Amino acid sequence: MGEPLIYEICRAGRCAVSLPECDVPETPLPEGCVREDLPLPEVAEVDLVRHYIRLSQMNYAIDTGFYPLGSCTMKYNPKVNEVAARIPGFATLHPLQPEASIQGAMGLMLELQEMLAEIGGFAGVTLQPAAGAHGELTGVLMMRKCLHDRGECERNVILVPDSAHGTNPATTSMSGLKVVEVPSDRRGNVDMAVLRSLIAQHGSRLVGLMLTNPNTLGLFDENVVEIIQLVHEAGGLVYGDGANFNAILGIVRPGDLGFDVMHYNLHKTFSTPHGGGGPGAGAVGVSATLVDYLPGPIVQRGEADGLLHWYMPPKSIGRVKAFYGNFSVLVRAYTYIRMHGAEGLRQVSENAVLNANYLQARLRGVYPIPHGDRTCMHEFVAQGILRDAPGIRTMDIAKRLMDYGFHPPTVYFPLIVPEALMIEPTETESKETLDAFADALIHIAEEARTDPDLLRSAPHHAPVKRLDEVKAAKDLILCYAPGCE
Repeated sequence: MGEPLIYEICRAGRCAVSLPECDVPETPLPEGCVREDLPLPEVAEVDLVRHYIRLSQMNYAIDTGFYPLGSCTMKYNPKVNEVAARIPGFATLHPLQPEASIQGAMGLMLELQEMLAEIGGFAGVTLQPAAGAHGELTGVLMMRKCLHDRGECERNVILVPDSAHGTNPATTSMSGLKVVEVPSDRRGNVDMAVLRSLIAQHGSRLVGLMLTNPNTLGLFDENVVEIIQLVHEAGGLVYGDGANFNAILGIVRPGDLGFDVMHYNLHKTFSTPHGGGGPGAGAVGVSATLVDYLPGPIVQRGEADGLLHWYMPPKSIGRVKAFYGNFSVLVRAYTYIRMHGAEGLRQVSENAVLNANYLQARLRGVYPIPHGDRTCMHEFVAQGILRDAPGIRTMDIAKRLMDYGFHPPTVYFPLIVPEALMIEPTETESKETLDAFADALIHIAEEARTDPDLLRSAPHHAPVKRLDEVKAAKDLILCYAPGCE
């Protein structure tokens, strides 16, 4: 069951590093800093290096394979971005340096703020939030403070469609507000009749609406302009979840549609892969209504001296992160935008949409695809339900895909689609890769009918066989009990 753990290859007396004799007075560590009951593994340097190299070779990475994870946008990261992020003048900066010594870095941030504002159609941008969900929290806190400043403190309700990302209701709750769900209609849009009813019901208590558009079904809401108008007429504000912005980049500007605030997942739309929990950057763009509430400091050019300075907007909600954001991700996003230009960014979205619709067309008739009669955007949702193989479920299909060398797509999300397989090919994959992936899924559907146990026991060629995820979540084993020979 996989490679041995580091403790299993340790032998007493071996050491992976030899340090020179200490030539300064030794200072004892604070009491309790080192746990004597937690012995470290004893291995030779060569064993240590080989162990971690072997582990790294088991990892699935965007540089080694296709990641069709719906709503995660795990696309190829151009290596020029990494070169830019490692330029010494960027990589070795310290956030406490004086302004005069970091004018280049601040200039990059100012240009990125301006470019994102132009791309999204907004009046201002903050680069501070560290992730998409962090950007959501930032946006909702700005909405709440703006309404409080109007004297409308009784507003405490945010409408969240059932096709939204799961972070939307979580953000609302963390902001001290009440979540009210809005169902989808049969075409995958927000149900307009229910929306009107809920707006009428909550009236003066409405903070606004959080709209993921395109939504988690991979669909652009056909009534988005009317939705925004209805919320504005009720005195509320509209938050745009920009996690799927890579579907409309360079095609439509959310600010032009009337969105008051939106976060950009720079690590998704603008290329830094975020698998494994990071890194991320959730820049937030706002309309003129909210520009004075942006968290700071942000970069501004001084009128008197022409130099760049840190600036705190007059009604700012304050800092939302230490210092100025995840700077290396900002450098990558800046590089990505400058390398593509306006036409290239539009082509990014056009290719992402083309790839998703191609895969949807190839799998139509093999797997059920709710709303498959509509043109999808950057992703689509199929179902792991096969009429001739009733015992097979989405998890079986996902596990079997691993035997074909593919990372499975997002499974069991969105929750409004039973047995969901959420597939996003991104714009960076070739037709050959998409065909190989579609062929694998089609072949797996045939296997499900002829040899269902093959799927139920998959994966067969992975370093670790099928895990019991439910048991793992309930029966946590958080540490390894070492025992050197």
